[in-house]
Amino acid sequence: MRLEATLAPLAGQVREILSGRTDGASEVAAAIAKPPGAVGWFTPDDPIWTVHGSVATFLGGVRSLLFQALHPLALAGVDRHSTYREDPFGRLQRTGAFIAATTYGSVDLAEQTIRAIQSMHTRVQGVASDGRTYSAQDPRLLLWVHLALTDSMLRAYLDYGRDGTIDADGYVANMAVVARAMGVIDPPESVAEMEAALQDFRPQLRVDADTRRTQHFIRKAPLPLTLKPGYAVLARAAWDSLPAWALDMLDSTPRTAPVDRGLADAGLRILRFALVASPARLAGEQRLAQRPGMPTTTPSVHGASMSIGPGGGNT
Repeated sequence: MRLEATLAPLAGQVREILSGRTDGASEVAAAIAKPPGAVGWFTPDDPIWTVHGSVATFLGGVRSLLFQALHPLALAGVDRHSTYREDPFGRLQRTGAFIAATTYGSVDLAEQTIRAIQSMHTRVQGVASDGRTYSAQDPRLLLWVHLALTDSMLRAYLDYGRDGTIDADGYVANMAVVARAMGVIDPPESVAEMEAALQDFRPQLRVDADTRRTQHFIRKAPLPLTLKPGYAVLARAAWDSLPAWALDMLDSTPRTAPVDRGLADAGLRILRFALVASPARLAGEQRLAQRPGMPTTTPSVHGASMSIGPGGGNT
């Protein structure tokens, strides 16, 4: 009880950052619960439900942002058209809502969410610092963002999920369903295909002053003082889990010792205490329970763009 009393204020701060409310409730969870019995793209038996219902996705989300920043055109789109510096928590909440809606929501909610992102991202285009043009609707940039997110969420779950086991190929295949709806052409459907696609991107990646500035902001996020130590540990764990070749690109000085696994586990335990359970997953289960046995429906939406981040949950 004494420990719970000590952690309660921290838990409220974490819930407010992730959902905008100290009780952890969110508008997207309410939307996911409707309409009763409506099917979604996925069911509780799919790996994507398990992975995205884990607090390890918080670490995966941080990793994906660090990873995405290695692509100069993807970085230009975020850096010049996003409010993440002025409102990092608002962006976190919006991107988490995207993952929740497409993972746990009805088909209608998932497609509605994608259409909203399509509308916003038609304005994300310009010229990067190296003179190249970029567009958030470029299928290659969409693929890079998708790969960075999928690889990061899977790696975080395998490293820090409560049981650490999952049908990894099944998860990549689930994510491919969302990617196609977002406009990604031929997304990978297995871990081997994903790793091959990441290798194909390596010649296009680079580290420059913009990369380091963005990654510094991500690793030193403007959090309340009480949350900074825990976040620093989790951000370091996310950094350490990047592919070895990515760390080689990023580290111009001798690499510091990896974060202690026990410290990272302790940080995730605080998140589990704060969140108790994933409101989005519970809402999806509640909706499906009112019409059991219905098959899922695969999406038919094409031609969208994406920029997504962490979800949240309890495993």
